[in-house]
Amino acid sequence: MTRKIIHIDMDAFFASVEQRDFPHLKGKPVAVGSPSKRGVIAAASYEARRFGVYSAMSSKQALKKCPNLIFQSHRFEIYKSVSAQIMAIMHKYTDLVEPLSIDEAFLDVTTNKQNLKSATLIAKEIKKRIFEETGLYASAGISVNKFMAKIASDQDKPNGLFLIKPEVVIPFIETLPVKKFFGVGAKTGEKMTRLGIYTGKDMKAWSLNGLVDHFGKSGYFFYNICRGIDDRPVITNRVRKSIGIENTFREDISTEEEREIEMNLLIEGLWKRIKRNKRYGKTLTLKTKYNDFTQNTRSKTYETSISKKSALTALSYELMSQVDYAQPVRLMGLSVSNLSEEIELPAKKMVQLTLSFD
Repeated sequence: MTRKIIHIDMDAFFASVEQRDFPHLKGKPVAVGSPSKRGVIAAASYEARRFGVYSAMSSKQALKKCPNLIFQSHRFEIYKSVSAQIMAIMHKYTDLVEPLSIDEAFLDVTTNKQNLKSATLIAKEIKKRIFEETGLYASAGISVNKFMAKIASDQDKPNGLFLIKPEVVIPFIETLPVKKFFGVGAKTGEKMTRLGIYTGKDMKAWSLNGLVDHFGKSGYFFYNICRGIDDRPVITNRVRKSIGIENTFREDISTEEEREIEMNLLIEGLWKRIKRNKRYGKTLTLKTKYNDFTQNTRSKTYETSISKKSALTALSYELMSQVDYAQPVRLMGLSVSNLSEEIELPAKKMVQLTLSFD
């Protein structure tokens, strides 16, 4: 049976919520984030995007592109509440809902609660209900698998609805630029360009071994998707793969004393999250971002899980000793992965620390 997969993606979600709740912002370039020189854009309205402002851009750069940009402080509790409304609407049609983030999800509607044969009709109804209940617009992509549905949802934004029928999957992919492939980031896209891979048809001309040689395990994925093959199921309960914390500093730090202070805060925050999730990890990763936005990652996997705070502290400092601090540091992050099954940690009073995120 051919599967019917829908990808629902809210349009400029955070910024749209702000424009909904504050009508004077409608039609204006809005960014969710801090206007400080250390700020980073969390979301941008479509009016702001016309100026080239996008999420993850520094606020300083965004203001250069759009001097009239209006900044709104984030209200994550509101966003989570609206997200819960949206997910509840999706569940009226199917239990096979896989949230990718707070504002997007896959749905498998091959069989559905409304007994509707048309996935396109289901997508239209979901979009309509979302607007009626939240006042927000969503874009929907419909196709035979997750990869194609995700690609489809990006074709007609905002407030879009795009169907890629089974019989046009292959010709559609063959003409699609690889930089628009879900899963192909900027660096991978650049590498493909150097190899002469510009479209799905170019990728299809490569052998499996050739793609694996150049792209590692991702080569298997690329080999299949350029042929329209994606058998991944819609997973309703996504398994947490890592637990982490990071801090972007208000001012760059450059001394050993400053780094140690920030490291201790990260260790405290990470251990608190480990306790809350009741999971240990065998792999510890330290991320360092410098003031020129270049990034350094140090990671090590141990034979046993890191199950004591003292061990986490010692191993974190071990990784930090391997980092080159020739440049001032903008951000530090610490995470554990390769997680164990749920564990029971002994109750112990912890001092609650508040980290500053900007």
